[in-house]
Amino acid sequence: TGSVPGTKVELTVSCRNLLDMDTFSKSDPVVVLFVQGSGSSEWKEFGRTEVIDNTLNPDFVRKFVLDYYFEEKQNLRFDDFLGQAFVALGEVIGSQRGRLERALTGVPGKRCGTILLLAEELSNCRDIVTMQLCANKLDKKDFFGKSDPFLVFYRSNEDGTFTICHKTEVVKNTLNPVWQPFTIPVRALCNGDYDRTVKIDVYDWDRDGSHDFIGEFATSYRELSRAQSQFTVYEVLNPRKKCKKKKYVNSGTVTLLSFSVESEFTFVDYIRGGTQLNFTVAIDFTASNGMPSHPTSLHYASPYQLSAYALALKAVGEIIQDYDSDKLFPAYGFGAKIPPDGKISHQFNNNMDNPSCAGIEGVLESYLQSLRTVQLYGPTNFAPVINQVAGTAAQVTDGSQYHVLLIITDGVISDMLQTKEAIVTASALPMSIIIVGVGPAEFEAMEELDGDEVRVSSRGRYAERDIVQFVPFRDYVDDSGNQVLSMARLAKDVLAEIPEQLLSYMKTRDIKP
Repeated sequence: TGSVPGTKVELTVSCRNLLDMDTFSKSDPVVVLFVQGSGSSEWKEFGRTEVIDNTLNPDFVRKFVLDYYFEEKQNLRFDDFLGQAFVALGEVIGSQRGRLERALTGVPGKRCGTILLLAEELSNCRDIVTMQLCANKLDKKDFFGKSDPFLVFYRSNEDGTFTICHKTEVVKNTLNPVWQPFTIPVRALCNGDYDRTVKIDVYDWDRDGSHDFIGEFATSYRELSRAQSQFTVYEVLNPRKKCKKKKYVNSGTVTLLSFSVESEFTFVDYIRGGTQLNFTVAIDFTASNGMPSHPTSLHYASPYQLSAYALALKAVGEIIQDYDSDKLFPAYGFGAKIPPDGKISHQFNNNMDNPSCAGIEGVLESYLQSLRTVQLYGPTNFAPVINQVAGTAAQVTDGSQYHVLLIITDGVISDMLQTKEAIVTASALPMSIIIVGVGPAEFEAMEELDGDEVRVSSRGRYAERDIVQFVPFRDYVDDSGNQVLSMARLAKDVLAEIPEQLLSYMKTRDIKP
């Protein structure tokens, strides 16, 4: 039982005086944040900023949003290409005005620069804004051709300083750019304070990173939101020119073309609103797991300990059964020859009329009974059971039912193409897939199905949303393999993507809780 994450803290990262590594131009910095799991000393990547070209003093736009637990020491490590800095989240929050500067260490005998961290507690305002802007008659900055303008948005902090919160794309070679519409959370723009100043700078992009300042203007969320009824035109002013030139009018104008707000619902809103989660379990009974009677088999259970499969099923099952409404789990096995006639099946269970088991205990019982009656065989086909759950999910698509398929496997897969096809089709349905890998394999195929790096595709069709989460179970057990080190960390990683995946389904279908 952890505390309820009531507080979300947003960290903004900047660096100063970084060491220059590139011979011909300045370096292209990026900062990676690592966190330590609760009760573990291992560092895991939490996220990374964008890369900024050609600068030794970057102010990153991409923020890190962390849950802040008052009673836990949350250690953070920031790495850039040369140095690193260690800091506890509480230190940043507790430092004056929520600002902390730390030296980056890494290259002996050299100064690697410093990292600046700014922590701001986020308001619980959950609205998201979409807006579009264009500009007219901006100053020409480039010697050849016109300017290449982009906008930078800053929100003001309580102490009067500014924090960058959005950059538009660059529109090349024009003094009358129209930028793409973009979305930004209201709390990123003004932290829920509608009258706080929002400053917008207009720049001319230059390849070498020394972008030219065209001018600036200020507004607020409240003022921007009036654009729902009328166009708002802002004068872009360059204070230096204003002082110098008597006849100076402005450096162009920016027009807010559209502005709309929608409420962002959370996972909890849907569960409270009655969306039912339905879990189905599928277990790999293929010969690559080893004969169940052999101690090296992943299905081997001694009188004293559960098999690798049973341990994974019990650990992960106990996590998910809290969220399942009826606590009935359809359970299937795949890749075995089943009695009486030894036919190979990729979706069998002990009780064909009713595959549902009562609770995870029921699934375990059914699993052990199957081990005694079937012959481990092959090939390892995932597609049949994915398509089976997809068939059920397709029957109710109004958001009242959401299906999660849990596949426990040693990661050796025979029908990769059919599985990708099945995932692409399933990505349009109210369902997610969690793959738990047991055993020591390399799991490259499972990582590919996870689709975090590259969206899964089949015959030129891409999955419309990421619906697969892969978790290698060995990362969570001790060396003997029969003790889960941290149930909390396992729970977090297994369920990590389900809320986002459910929300992405609801959002694209415009389903409200």
